[in-house]
Amino acid sequence: MTAAPFGTVLTAMVTPFHEDGSVDFEGVQKVAQHLVDHGHDGLVVSGTTGESPTTTKEEDGEILAAVKDAVGGSAKLVAGIGTNDTSTSIWLAQQAQKVGADGVLLVTPYYNKPGQRGVLNHFRQVVDAAELPVMLYDVPGRTGTQIALETYQAAASWEQVVAVKDAVGDMARGVRLTDLGLAVYSGDDVNNLAWLAHGAAGFVSVAGHVVGDRLRQMYDEFHHGDPAAALDTFAGMLPAIDAIMGVPNYGATAAKAALQLVGVLDNRHVRSPLVELDDEELAALRDGLVAAGIELAGDVAR
Repeated sequence: MTAAPFGTVLTAMVTPFHEDGSVDFEGVQKVAQHLVDHGHDGLVVSGTTGESPTTTKEEDGEILAAVKDAVGGSAKLVAGIGTNDTSTSIWLAQQAQKVGADGVLLVTPYYNKPGQRGVLNHFRQVVDAAELPVMLYDVPGRTGTQIALETYQAAASWEQVVAVKDAVGDMARGVRLTDLGLAVYSGDDVNNLAWLAHGAAGFVSVAGHVVGDRLRQMYDEFHHGDPAAALDTFAGMLPAIDAIMGVPNYGATAAKAALQLVGVLDNRHVRSPLVELDDEELAALRDGLVAAGIELAGDVAR
């Protein structure tokens, strides 16, 4: 595997819906193409930002197939398969392989909070279910469980486990994960630049829906030996990152609203229990994008 097995600039892409809640596959492909056209060499499909808790297993396969048809060959496609039910994650891993994903994103089981032996057992069964490279996802703020270093040490010995999406923010531990041979991806936009300084392979972003070119620029500046320029680029997009991640309904809701504001989507429909940004939240998001110098679509620029 390469040092960045899934690319360097990735976004966990949203799943557009029609007003009736059905998947808007044309919108899915439009978002995927937009991301590839704006600095991305990898996409995560059906992650949390893709509202995977409310999409069916079959829809996940159809969404992945639609993205592959749109941009396959232009970016690495990573399928989100993490659930809190091992048999479901096994099914999703096998489906991802059949559809043609380049890898899978496997989050720690959430809500049922297994101990470390349970986490490792879950990972082992899902990893063995398909012949695909695996990115583990550590996000204790959502799952209630943090992956222990000893668990990483065991999983890193498995050939298919090659990367980690880290939303813990412990960068010293990230260096230790790199020493284990794992490619570490920043899972928190506000820490993207800091992660580069700690050896990260790249990012799995949310703000990348509208700042993908800036993320690519920052990555390139840092790796071309100009960290000062990378810092300037990061500072310039920080108002957009703060705006997207700073509203109560951040993630899918804010990312979809941002895509609407820049004219990629014509709506911001989400599935319950998520709700669309209200007028006050939308205005704050608009102000953040404008402050970051992001060009809005003409009919929403006011």
